[in-house]
Amino acid sequence: MGSWLHRNIVEPGKLPLLLALTAFVVTFLVTRVITRMIRAGKGPFGNISTGGVHIHHVVPGVILTVLGGFGAVASGRHGFGSAAFAVVFGVGAGLVLDEFALILHLDDVYWSEEGRKSVEVVVLTAALVGLMLAGFSPLGVNDMSQEELQDRGTVITTVLFNFLFALAVLLKGKARMAVFAAVVPLVGLIGVVRLARPGSPWARRFYRRRPRARARSTLRAYRHDRRWSSRTRRLQDLIGGTPDRP
Repeated sequence: MGSWLHRNIVEPGKLPLLLALTAFVVTFLVTRVITRMIRAGKGPFGNISTGGVHIHHVVPGVILTVLGGFGAVASGRHGFGSAAFAVVFGVGAGLVLDEFALILHLDDVYWSEEGRKSVEVVVLTAALVGLMLAGFSPLGVNDMSQEELQDRGTVITTVLFNFLFALAVLLKGKARMAVFAAVVPLVGLIGVVRLARPGSPWARRFYRRRPRARARSTLRAYRHDRRWSSRTRRLQDLIGGTPDRP
């Protein structure tokens, strides 16, 4: 285990990324535990206010993210400094993205239905960073040999095609799949082949005069949502807490 860690994490300079991801996930989980205790009125924790203004934890999160980001850029990929600043950045990013929905809506929607977006963004971010830690590079460049990487034309063509795949998936109304397609090109190829979601830009443009395609798209989206929506909501409730019911 030690040799594998050194060969695959330490030598390629991925240790700061591993530390940042670990700090990010741990910070998010700890923050959710504390906020759920505050919500339930348990434990020694409470909301922080000054001058009648409630201080959301996104505020120290932004400060830590800025410090960690600039510190990591200045310290390089190796050494104690890079590792320490990576942890600071991960903690800050965890605090910021835990209140992503607040930033998006410019309103305190932490315990509302809109607040689920924070949990979704955190899970998506952790998954993408995990893929990069495992060796995946955006737009499929990691699949190329050293000779191909030296050929700028090949690199540009590969990046362009994979970008177009990800863009097509996004136009088909599959935002999460499009994000993963930017890292794993095969995901983009699958998304391009499958039907677009109803109401997406792709469906409005290409299914307008194809009633059978519109019907199949609507039916497939209904079956997908019926199968996965309840499971996704239960997972989000387990991770982030159940939102307030209107």
